[in-house]
Amino acid sequence: MGSADRSHVALLAFPFGTHAAPLLSLGLNLASSAPHGTTFSFLSNRRPVSLPPNSAIKFYEIADGSDPEHEGHVHPEEEVRVFMEETPGNYKKALEAAVDRCGGQRVTCIVADAFLWFVGDIAAEFGVHWVPLWTGGPCSFLAHLYTDMLRNKIGTGKEADPDEDLQFLPGLSGFRVRDLPDDIVTGDLTGAFASLLHRMSIEIPRSAAAIAINTFEGLHPDIDADLASKFKKSLPIGPLNLLNPTLNQPDRFSCLAWLDKFEPHSVAYVSFGTLAALTEAELVELASGLEQSGVPFLWSLKEPGQLPAGFLDRTKDRGLVVPWVPQAEALKHVAVGASLSHCGWNSVMESVTSGVPMLCRPFLGDQTMNARAVSHVWKVGVTFENGTMTRANVAEAMKKVVVGEEGRKMRERAAAIREMAAGSVRPGGSSVQNFKALLDIVIAR
Repeated sequence: MGSADRSHVALLAFPFGTHAAPLLSLGLNLASSAPHGTTFSFLSNRRPVSLPPNSAIKFYEIADGSDPEHEGHVHPEEEVRVFMEETPGNYKKALEAAVDRCGGQRVTCIVADAFLWFVGDIAAEFGVHWVPLWTGGPCSFLAHLYTDMLRNKIGTGKEADPDEDLQFLPGLSGFRVRDLPDDIVTGDLTGAFASLLHRMSIEIPRSAAAIAINTFEGLHPDIDADLASKFKKSLPIGPLNLLNPTLNQPDRFSCLAWLDKFEPHSVAYVSFGTLAALTEAELVELASGLEQSGVPFLWSLKEPGQLPAGFLDRTKDRGLVVPWVPQAEALKHVAVGASLSHCGWNSVMESVTSGVPMLCRPFLGDQTMNARAVSHVWKVGVTFENGTMTRANVAEAMKKVVVGEEGRKMRERAAAIREMAAGSVRPGGSSVQNFKALLDIVIAR
C-alpha cells in the first residue's frame, strides 16, 4: 500500500487547561485500532508528557501567541484572544509540516477539540471530514448549543433570573440559570472566549461529520436524544478513562500503600486539578474542616506552604499531603469513600466510574453544571451551595458523605453509574460500538 492510499488523521488540540489530554487519549485509542500504516499527527502548543517518543502518534508544535516570560501570569481571556490571532494559520502551518514529514501523505480526516470551530473551514479547504471532540460534560455542551435561545428567552447579565429553572431545555430540568457556564448569558459576551464558544455552537452542527463526546449512553438519556437529532452522528464514546485507561501512573509518594492502612470507604481524596486555585483563606478553611471532621484524607497539593501552622503534624496519623497522586488508581482503591473536587469533567468521570461520591467545589467553565448533575441529578454527592468552603461546611459534608447513612446511599447510586459506564465499554457496549463508527469515519478515504 503506497502512502497515497493510507489514511492520515490530524488531531488538533485546544492548547489550554486540560483539553489536550482527552484528545490524546482518544487519538491513542484510534491509533491502536486503525489499520496498519494509518498515520496520526497531534498538533498542540507543547508535547504531551504522556506521549512516548516511539508512539504511533507524531507531535507537531503550533504557535499559541504566548510570551514564555509571562507564562502562568496572563489572564485566560487574554490568552484566548492572543491565541485566536494566531489561528487558523498556526494549525495550517503545522499541518503542512505533518504532510511533509510523512512524505507528502495528505491529511484525510481532522479530529479536533470542539472549541476550534474554525477547523470546519480548514477541513472544507482540504476536502476532508471534520469530527469535533467535546471534552466536557454533555449538560454544558447542550447549553452552549442553545446559546441564542437562552439569550432571547431569559436575557443576559442582570436581566437573567439566576434561579430560573432550565426545564424548557431537554434533559436540563432541575438546572438553574446560575448553573450555566459564564459566556452563555453572563460574563463578557463580547469577549474572545464567549465569541469562540458562541461561534462553536453555530458551526459544529452545521458542518461536522460527527460529534464525539466523552460520555456514555444512558447517563443523560434526554440529552442523548436531543444531540442525536442535531448532528449527522452523535457518538458518546466515553468514559475515555475506561475506553483507554492510563496505565502504570507512577506512585512517587507511595499513596496507594498509604491507603492500604485504612478501612473501606473511609478516606477522602482531595484534588482541585491543575487550574482551579483556592485563595489562601479558603485553603485554610478547607484544611481546618478536614481536621475538624476527623475523616482520613489524601490531598494532592503542590504547594502546602499556606496550610495552617501545625496542621500536617496534627493530622499525620490520618492525613497525607503530597504534590501528586496517581488519581485514577487512588479513586479505585477500596479505602477511598469520597472525592473533594473542582468538578472538571475528567475528574467527575474518574470519580463516578470508580463508584466514589463527590464533594463539589466548582470554579469555572462547565464545573457548576457538572456539580449540579452530581448533587441533584445523579444524587451521588453534595455541592457547597454558598460557592466557597468553610471549616464548618467541609466538616459537615465530610461526615455526611464519608461517614453518614446518606453517604452509603450515594455510594450505592454511584455504583450503579459505575456499572452502566463499565457496560458501555465492554465488548458490544454502546461506547465500543460508537467508537467503531467513529473509527470508520476517521479512516474513510
